[in-house]
Amino acid sequence: MSTFLPTLTERRSPWVTFTRADDPWVARAEADLLARDGLVLRIAGGELDTEACLYRTFARELGFLGYFGHNWDAMVDCLGDWHGPGHGKQDVAVIIDAADDLLGADFLGVFVSTLARGAWRANFMVDADGDPDEWRDPFALHFVLLLDRTEPAAFARKVVSWDEDLREAVVDRRLLVTLTDVDWPGGDPVWPPVDGPRAPAARIPA
Repeated sequence: MSTFLPTLTERRSPWVTFTRADDPWVARAEADLLARDGLVLRIAGGELDTEACLYRTFARELGFLGYFGHNWDAMVDCLGDWHGPGHGKQDVAVIIDAADDLLGADFLGVFVSTLARGAWRANFMVDADGDPDEWRDPFALHFVLLLDRTEPAAFARKVVSWDEDLREAVVDRRLLVTLTDVDWPGGDPVWPPVDGPRAPAARIPA
């Protein structure tokens, strides 16, 4: 069995995890995050059936400010420079329940890319150009999509088809999504993850 586990508390990838709703890791990871004064925000997958609904739901549930432009680039900005509950001073997990129907969404690839890019920016607190933001403290931000009737592996090819910088791996029946370290400092030097101790993530140059 692989020793690689996703995380809700550490500032490391994977940024997006697809897993079964009955996966015991989810409850343990939530409890660990809450014990550290983190935030768990839940979104109903049924509210994400169109792009417009997705933007409205994220804006409402994550408390995006009024300048949110209701497009993918604006979502990356609002996730990476978050001003919702906790105001970027607490680690955050966003859990999407009953996410099965997203498999049929034509925007699935760009949606997952947006989540990964927003999480990368928050975890390393970098600006849109990838430069460190000295005015904001980084915080752990991760996304988990829970599936009731679909195996996570079914999402794999469609998830990475839109963004060549995304990498995915199915580990212990979970689909893990990251950004590679070639263009995304602090990312993964080895992907997909392998059994045994995980290689340390690269550090962003000062």
